[in-house]
Amino acid sequence: MRRLHFLLPLVAVFIATQAISQHEHHAAEPRSLPIVNKVEVQPLLAQVTRLGEALSFLGSSLSATDAIKIKALQQYHGENVVKEIQAILDPYCLAMVNINPEAQVSVLRGAAKARLIQDGWTSFLIKVRNDAGVTAVLNVESPNSYPALHLSSGKPRHEEEHTLTREQVANRFLETSMYRNRPLQPDLSGLSLEYAVLQIYSKDAGKREAGLTFNIGQGTQDIGFRNAIHILFNIDRAVKVIMRISDDDGLPAMASFVIKDGIERVLNPDSLYDPWGDDYRTARAQRENGVNVKGLTGIYPLPSRRVAAYDAYPDFFFQAQIYRADGEYVLLPPGKYEVTFTRGPEYISQKKELVIPPGKDSIEVSFQLKRWINMAKLGWYSGDHHVHAAGCSHYESPEEGVPPMHMWRQIIGEDLNIGAVLTWGPGWYYQKAFFTGEISPLSTKQNIMRYDVEVSGFPSSHAGHLVLLRLKEDDYPGTTTIDEWPSWTLPVLKWAKGQGAVVGYAHSGLGLEPLKPTIDILNYETPKMDGIGANEYIVTVALDAVDFFSAGNTPAPWELNMWYHSLNCGFRTRLSGETDFPCAYDERVGIARSYYKSDSVLNFNNYADAIRKGRSYVSEGGSHIIDFMADEPGSINANSELLLNKPQTITIRAKVIANLPLQQDELAAQVAQRPIDKQPFWNIERARIGTSRKVPVELIVNGEAVDTIAIEADGSWKDLTFSYTISRSCWIALRVYPSSHTNPVFIIVNGKSIASARSAEWSSKAVDQCWKMKQSKIRQEDKAEAEAAYKKAKEFYDDMAKAAGRR
Repeated sequence: MRRLHFLLPLVAVFIATQAISQHEHHAAEPRSLPIVNKVEVQPLLAQVTRLGEALSFLGSSLSATDAIKIKALQQYHGENVVKEIQAILDPYCLAMVNINPEAQVSVLRGAAKARLIQDGWTSFLIKVRNDAGVTAVLNVESPNSYPALHLSSGKPRHEEEHTLTREQVANRFLETSMYRNRPLQPDLSGLSLEYAVLQIYSKDAGKREAGLTFNIGQGTQDIGFRNAIHILFNIDRAVKVIMRISDDDGLPAMASFVIKDGIERVLNPDSLYDPWGDDYRTARAQRENGVNVKGLTGIYPLPSRRVAAYDAYPDFFFQAQIYRADGEYVLLPPGKYEVTFTRGPEYISQKKELVIPPGKDSIEVSFQLKRWINMAKLGWYSGDHHVHAAGCSHYESPEEGVPPMHMWRQIIGEDLNIGAVLTWGPGWYYQKAFFTGEISPLSTKQNIMRYDVEVSGFPSSHAGHLVLLRLKEDDYPGTTTIDEWPSWTLPVLKWAKGQGAVVGYAHSGLGLEPLKPTIDILNYETPKMDGIGANEYIVTVALDAVDFFSAGNTPAPWELNMWYHSLNCGFRTRLSGETDFPCAYDERVGIARSYYKSDSVLNFNNYADAIRKGRSYVSEGGSHIIDFMADEPGSINANSELLLNKPQTITIRAKVIANLPLQQDELAAQVAQRPIDKQPFWNIERARIGTSRKVPVELIVNGEAVDTIAIEADGSWKDLTFSYTISRSCWIALRVYPSSHTNPVFIIVNGKSIASARSAEWSSKAVDQCWKMKQSKIRQEDKAEAEAAYKKAKEFYDDMAKAAGRR
């Protein structure tokens, strides 16, 4: 018997996940492959040596006996060496690819046993006879590895041609990949004989027939479908790994898990796992027919084979992680894995080595979560006002996005107290059925989910997307389709506020990049106004139509500059954190969030009111600023105002905490050094002072940093005190830039206005620029009303600039 042995570093455990299929000389119906003669020995031996190294890297190797034979052949260069190599390697071949002198491809079935493992990878050799001497890429395709879903098209209506039936999805149970990473070459060498490595992943167990076709480019298939073979595979069942998950307090919990085998079959194996990095995003963008993710092949369950609608658990195909609650399971083949588990930014990310032994139907594994902070225990609750159940990275088939239960698992798995799921253009007519005007019945005392609306994919979208929270009615009066909604934002804001909604602009920084680049956060360069963020905000804020300004998911300077100028003009718009999952970010919900303190039980009304009143701060989770007060406790009134009858020196107090690893690793260093327009936009690593563990806490007055205290980001609370002389009315805030930011306290001296002439002048120019960029997309029937509003806003700023300039 000739058998391939599977190597597991450090432990003698059978690795089925990366195993080359077992082979027998005397298997039923042996398929001996033709011998290729007239092959140069030296380059063939060199290729076979690299092949052995690649198999070892993949966690598998030739049998010990065959490895010794291959090594012995390195000492000889006689005419029998070529035949000996084929005698050793051919039994491991699932197929033989023949490329004739005209570069047409045909294929023969090899002798390898057709055995796979459920939810794992199996490696086979492919023998390549290259009579054309081509140096093209050898490709493998299979109708059983077609996309198992269709990515959202971004359109509001479901396209029937994208419909996948349950039966079609069930037949797409494979993923195939030719291994092209080092030490192998990405292309064929041109040698008349060489061997390639084919890896096959199966989602299913049992007997399944699969078709495989090979080509070296368009039009290279041989006539009569001779480049295709059909194989009946026997697929062994994976092990059911039951997960016992305890929260920090010992209670059962749901958590996030990234399960990796350490092998990247598509990406560079040396690349860092970076959810914001170019390699990661490139891999996720490599989709066939718009959806088939070919990256992240070393992650389990395989992302490209996840279909939330039909799987036992709704794992999202565009995420590396899965979410599991205590007692739930994941299927894993026997092997060795690294598991990273956590539960949102208040938890410590931990790693655990997991060894799945062969011969088991199921096993139990325990995971104990650990927090570095518990804000809810301090009375501060987290909320993300902008997540989606359809569009962007979601699929539109087999369903138009995902149902509430799937989003609920994301919210719980990231320890998000409140999640606002916003229905928008993609999937609008399907997803709006989940809107009730109340919180979801899935909600608990600790976690709340509510469906509301983002006005995106609507006629007004060009002027800025709107977040409408706490709606009672989600259809604009007199409309039956979203195409009939207003083509600019003010009428929508007024309608929503009229029913008690709390409203603001989404992903604010999009379109607010300065026309002339600047490094200043508060700057006086006119913004481009060419995007879908808080563009028309410059108009509607002057007309008292906006409650909050979103932050956390676009470049921080672009966001803050606009917000700072509006505060400098005396407006009271508050800051609120959002993720825009899975659009701006699809890694997880709650990447940016607001924390608010509730004086009563957790509920959505309190959250919405806290956003509107500014009883909250924004954080990406790495730092927190609480108990922010100016002067003595109780001096700030219900409107966040400190009233002074004369200029004086005041004391500003707050409790601040931040958490950074003692040593900055390579990935963290890359994040810290990224340009401001590269993700992640808000991240504690960007605040780190050099390579130290310190971060700066800045006192902001009218948008300018006037004092800084560096604190150790060691996960312990610091009581900070600033002293500042107030000479005129102003607003103040604290920030750890760009990680967390408080809402402002407005200090009013002798009843005087905060208004800044320079910010008012900037705002007037911004109105002009906004009209220049947006007016062509405003419908003719809306244009007169819109132009009048723009004119009124500009006059408001011009009058303010004159009045402020006279003071």
